[in-house]
Amino acid sequence: MKLGIVGLPNVGKSTLFNSLTKAGAESANYPFCTIDPNVGIVPVPDERLKVLGDLYHSEKVIPATIEFVDIAGLVKGASKGEGLGNQFLSNIREVDAIVHVVRCFDDSNVIHVDGSVNPLRDIETINLELIFSDIEILERRIARTSKGAKNDKALAKELELLQRLKAYLEEGKMAKSFSVEEDERELMKDYNLLTDKPVIYAANVKEDDLADEGENNEYVKAVRTFAAEENSEAFVICAQIEQEIAELDDDEKKMFLEELGLSESGLEKLIKASYRLLGLISYLTAGPKETRAWTITVGTKAPQAAGKIHTDFERGFIRAEIVNYKNLVECGSYNAAKEKGLVRSEGKEYIVQDGDVILFRFNV
Repeated sequence: MKLGIVGLPNVGKSTLFNSLTKAGAESANYPFCTIDPNVGIVPVPDERLKVLGDLYHSEKVIPATIEFVDIAGLVKGASKGEGLGNQFLSNIREVDAIVHVVRCFDDSNVIHVDGSVNPLRDIETINLELIFSDIEILERRIARTSKGAKNDKALAKELELLQRLKAYLEEGKMAKSFSVEEDERELMKDYNLLTDKPVIYAANVKEDDLADEGENNEYVKAVRTFAAEENSEAFVICAQIEQEIAELDDDEKKMFLEELGLSESGLEKLIKASYRLLGLISYLTAGPKETRAWTITVGTKAPQAAGKIHTDFERGFIRAEIVNYKNLVECGSYNAAKEKGLVRSEGKEYIVQDGDVILFRFNV
């Protein structure tokens, strides 16, 4: 999974990226200190892996991963070359979802690029830049498609879709709310539009607002309402606290979070939000060599889940031997679970569930 982090300059975006990835992107109190897109790969926290690794005495424990791409702070006019321009927007065309960091705190020591804190205005500024960038993409596509549309019905139909979509974006609307037929939706996927991507809003607050999840912060309330209206996810984070957490080991982190009255870190909140938004789950494989988490979409059938490990597993799929994670741990071993009849043999139509521990049988 790949997530692109966007936001105006000085909203805490690079601080958050640094703490999530410990990648050390430069973070300073002036715009455009992030010049190149920074990329960091982060393991997905999953306590089930350690338990299974211990149970099987695995040599390696391999978590699922998320790739974060940090984009330079966008400003009004970025799509037309303002600030560092549109070059950075191309870096997030390949991401699965966008994490939009929004400033929800007042601090006279941290400059706001527009002079005051207003999360909804900030969201609109970024969204307009994404819209302008998408319109450019559509204009280029229209120019190409127009050439062959006179003699090709399929191209003529696509041209009509492109023109409708462009007109819709020119009204200041996002591509993800554009109503289309199923075949048109498939065409749209190919355009890779920024405004068609799912969005998670990260409301960056001061430490004082963390414990109650920003319930008394008017900025956060506005962001949550906005996110709900467009079926996006929103969560509260304190980039400064995340930076402190990033320096701690697991035991210290747990104590620190408890002192703050928190049950999980911002990274864990972000990962849960992104899994919900993208409809993702994890199944597990375990053995003496390795215990590993595999990320799939909800509704994936057993052969396609097997294909995540290797194409041969999908091609030569025979069956999947499955035990629920909790049942396996309670029984203490795979054999004990089998004796109790808790290991099932499933075929090609089985839909894999979160927490399934699977052994695939295949023949190529």
